[in-house]
Amino acid sequence: MWADISREFADSPSQNRVARFLLENGFGINEEGRIVCNGIEIPATHIGRAIETDRRVVDATARRILDNPALREIFLRMRAAPDLSRVAEALGLSVITLYPKDAHQKGIVGAAVAVLVDHDLPIRQIFVTDPYLAEEPKLVMIVDAPRVPASVYECLRALPQVHRLII
Repeated sequence: MWADISREFADSPSQNRVARFLLENGFGINEEGRIVCNGIEIPATHIGRAIETDRRVVDATARRILDNPALREIFLRMRAAPDLSRVAEALGLSVITLYPKDAHQKGIVGAAVAVLVDHDLPIRQIFVTDPYLAEEPKLVMIVDAPRVPASVYECLRALPQVHRLII
């Protein structure tokens, strides 16, 4: 998907930056060409300010997306989901962040989840950053436990796919 978007906006680095920002944040576009987050409109000036570009660039990017049938379908359906990792401690949850050696390798999520299952840890949320969008892709697992046994970290670190682990 990101390759298609990059090709579409290859002639405009500023529009490419807008499209990337929208994807990274789960922002969509409505039928009127307005930026939305789960149906709530976000002014183009706010998006422009966030990525240091003019609101006209944001508006032009939205129109261009709507003119491209494939991108139109993606951005009309885009939804943002809550990320519990920043509030996990307040909720009595633990966050485990795994950075893989190669994010394109198969089986990373399955191997990590198997470790949690083997230790009888209930998973509240799990998400993976897209290796085509993120500079440093990661797997974030939020478990329903205030503390995670050291043995879990040892098992996760021992996985051949793991480059780095953050607790």
